Order: sequence, then structure tokens, then C-alpha cells
Amino acid sequence: MSSTRPAFDGLYGGRYILVEPGRFLMGDADERGSKTERPAIETEILDPFFLGERPVTQAHWQSIMGLNPSKFQDGWAAGLRPVEMISWDDAQTFISKMNEAEQNTVRLGLTGTWRLPSEAEWEYAARANTDSRWSFGDRDSELNDYGWHAGNAGATTREVGQKKANPWGFLDLHGQTGEWCQDDYAPNYTQHSGTQNAHTSNLTGRKVHRGGSWFTESDSTRSRARASALRDHRGDGVGLRLVWSPNAEAAEHMDVDA
Repeated sequence: MSSTRPAFDGLYGGRYILVEPGRFLMGDADERGSKTERPAIETEILDPFFLGERPVTQAHWQSIMGLNPSKFQDGWAAGLRPVEMISWDDAQTFISKMNEAEQNTVRLGLTGTWRLPSEAEWEYAARANTDSRWSFGDRDSELNDYGWHAGNAGATTREVGQKKANPWGFLDLHGQTGEWCQDDYAPNYTQHSGTQNAHTSNLTGRKVHRGGSWFTESDSTRSRARASALRDHRGDGVGLRLVWSPNAEAAEHMDVDA
């Protein structure tokens, strides 16, 4: 994946980087993680998408929603911390408002739609063509350079973008806040489609979130690690990261090497 991939800047301080199609082995092929990460499944990303370089901030959320539900609002730079205390349903309302306001906005010559990433898309971007526990390697001693977690966060979220990026340029994927995905939660990958589409089920009210958080131990921040919560759950360890998907017809003609 080219280091000069297309990207665009949003209206609220975020940057969105192109994730190109490809294939990867989703889940735990080494059987060193949780049983929820198995069986590892060959997964194909067919459609390009743009993923937020950083999580959605409190300032961005408040600009769209007119309020800030977050627990960690102290300090002059609190607006640059990730939004939290939002449910999956709250995230959908936020996204609907963004789509309504920006439905005709053209970016890089394309129109598109805001949404949450699928679980497959999130892991694909987090791994960034790596097979290690984290995109930087297997040693949790290096995690402090890449994320905020129980060992270094000081019992709070931090301003986004202070740690090192992964190989594809994404920040704050390991710790900070978990990030809602579009998927309904399943206890393992036996029913996964092997595509980038979100898993849907009528049997659960739980939704997937990924990335660990400021209060989780290092193992929960791995690229493969999974977590879930009820769709109406609001907690200080879960926020969101946005995907912008080019409309299907436009995406078919994208020059991903541009």
C-alpha cells in the first residue's frame, strides 16, 4: 500500500486516509489469543474506503450534536480528546446527521457516505499488512509508543494523535477508547462471511467494539482483540472512528495508485 495514498481533510479537523482493497487472515491463526478470535478466516476487502486517521473528538461530536456527553472534559484541550459515553445508537444518530449535512459534498472528485467500519475493515486497517500481535510487533514493551492503556494513560483519555502511527498512517488504534463497529457481535468467526461486510444477526443486541481502551491491559489492545457491548451501552471507554465510503459507481473507477 503506497505511502502516498489519497486522503482528504474533513470539516471538523479529521483526516481520512484511503484503505485499498486486499486480502488478509482475520483472527487468531496462532491460537495465542482468545477463542473469540477463531477460527482465523481468509477475508477479502473488495471495496476501497477512507478511514479516519484518528477517533472522533469531543469537539467534532459537539459540533454535530450540540452537546458533549464525554466524562473526560477537564482541561483546555479536552475537545481534542476522543468522545466517549456514547452508545452504538448514538453513533448512528451522529452519522445520520453528518450524512444529511454533507450528502452532496464532493471529495477527491467523489461523493460518498459516512458510516462505522465493519469489524473486518477495522482489523484490516489496524493490522496494516502485519501478522504480529500489534502492527508494530509482538512486544508489549513497545506499546507505550503507540497507544494509551492501563499502564500509561493515568486513568483518563488523552488528546488524540500524540502517539506513533501504524504503517498505514492511523493513530490511536491501540487503547485510548474502544471504537464501535457496524457488526452484531458473534462469539467467534464460524459464521463470518470472509468479506468486509458487517456481520448481522437477529439473535443479539450486542455490537462489536475494537481497540481496547485507556483502562484495559495491553492484551486487549491487540489488532485482533475483540470486545462487545449492548447497543445502548454508554461507557467512558468506547467511542468511534468514521469511515467514508465512495458511492459504489464512483468507487469502481477509483485510481487507488493516484
